[in-house]
Amino acid sequence: MADQYVSVRNLRFLLHEVFKVSELSRFEHYEHYDREAADMTIDASKQLSDKLLFPILTEMDRNKAYFSEGSVKVHPKLRSVIKNIAEGGWISAHNTFEQGGQQMPLTLLNAALFIMYAANGNAAAYAFLTQGAANLLQSFGSEELKSAFIPKMYSGDWQGTMALTEPQAGSSLYVLLSTAEPTEEGHYKITGQKIYISGGDHEAVDNVVHLLLARIKGAPAGTKGISLFVVPKLREENGALVSNDVSTAGIYGKMGQKGYVAAHLMLGEGSDCRGYLVGQPHMGLRYMFQMMNEARIGTGLMAAATASGAYYASLQYTQERAQGRPPSSKDLTQPPVLIIEHADVRRMLLFQKAVVEGSKSLLLQCSYYADLEMVASGEDKQKAHLLLELLTPIAKSYPAEMGIRSVSEGMQCLGGAGYCDDFPLEQYYRDIRVNSIYEGTTTIHGMDLLGRKVLMQDGRAMKLFAAEVEKVIQEALKEEALRPFAGKLGQAIKDLGKTTYHLVGLAQQESPEVFLADATLYLDFFSLVTIGWQWLLQGVHAQRGLATATADYDRHFYVG
Repeated sequence: MADQYVSVRNLRFLLHEVFKVSELSRFEHYEHYDREAADMTIDASKQLSDKLLFPILTEMDRNKAYFSEGSVKVHPKLRSVIKNIAEGGWISAHNTFEQGGQQMPLTLLNAALFIMYAANGNAAAYAFLTQGAANLLQSFGSEELKSAFIPKMYSGDWQGTMALTEPQAGSSLYVLLSTAEPTEEGHYKITGQKIYISGGDHEAVDNVVHLLLARIKGAPAGTKGISLFVVPKLREENGALVSNDVSTAGIYGKMGQKGYVAAHLMLGEGSDCRGYLVGQPHMGLRYMFQMMNEARIGTGLMAAATASGAYYASLQYTQERAQGRPPSSKDLTQPPVLIIEHADVRRMLLFQKAVVEGSKSLLLQCSYYADLEMVASGEDKQKAHLLLELLTPIAKSYPAEMGIRSVSEGMQCLGGAGYCDDFPLEQYYRDIRVNSIYEGTTTIHGMDLLGRKVLMQDGRAMKLFAAEVEKVIQEALKEEALRPFAGKLGQAIKDLGKTTYHLVGLAQQESPEVFLADATLYLDFFSLVTIGWQWLLQGVHAQRGLATATADYDRHFYVG
């Protein structure tokens, strides 16, 4: 199954040559992760994906999840998939040894997760949604809450979710209506409903644990009055699981990701839904942003990985399907050539490769910044934090938006066959479409980038980003083959600076509506410069690899 949905060779190139992930072992926290450990991690992810995830990719789409008699039915193999991911230690891998984890660098973990998402994002998403919810509890929950919920989430027996959205609120969380009423027993009575809850209910686990936002009665209006609660579907009483008055009204019939449940939940219809406060009252949205930011990187990973699966499917088709003759051939008796020989088909394949591998590089770059923010100190820690904050909207939005275009080009490579379910392209196209909506629409991320991130600390994050780009440009100028591209990126970063300066000036003169009117276009422009930076960075290391490569396989890889 090599290169059937992902390039492991490209992942190794990024991990070892571009980002040098094993150098993180200089920090005590990551001291066990040398190059050999990183390779073993990638191999383990690929083996799991080949064996369990990829074989049921199409089955999960065709035998979609459904709601019947109050229960959500999913693919019968999903339970074993979740358990195998959990037993492999993947859900808790980034956590400390004391927390039951492996202290794995996020850069390495996300490279492994990319493989799983490329094999079958519909299945892998369940386990890694639980990871995000458990991380939130690890960061802000009491010891009592941690011991009550996290072990069974890490074991894969219980699902974790993030429950924010309500029918009247959407992304406007300041108007959420779910309420929490304190009781003398220490828990809160929760009332309300939540919609579009990924993994919100299904039979592949024994319980579902919702990390849920609600407003304590009497709390301040707006986002300052929102608190975070653990609300399990079932609660433990006298050693048994009993109903916690959380019911599923149904699941949504989605365009794609039909094996990945999105539920509509009703809370407290019997006035006995118990929630347990996480951290301090009225701090819920602040806490939840930890999970949301992790999920935004995760959404970018899922999108880029889906585009990877589509790319390799279209590449395989173009290497097997013969049709047409080269335009220069006038001999009507000449047999048709493989369609990969046609110039425009090659262009479409290269476009897909550029999007997939550029996105993958950016996502690992952000993961590396997250690792440094966790283990570095002083100026290095602050720099990593600011760069991660600045680039997160791009790492989420570019793979999602351009991934849609990438999969569309893959369908074009197949022609009419791409539109039929005999081939996986039509599923990939349906599956990837939602990633530009998950964790905030592209418009929201455009406004976040322009309205908040570029203005942080008087533009310090922007200055740091420009310095990182300039550093790569200077390295590229040392390589004759890369000088034209270095020059183009140098001009692009100057144009980005001018555009930013103009828009910030506009913000001082006009209303926010005027300032933010072009935020999405600004996000597009910023994203292209960012991906250009990542491709030039890869180009520098490819040139260095090419200079020392001896095997034909390696030379072909670096030239590619």
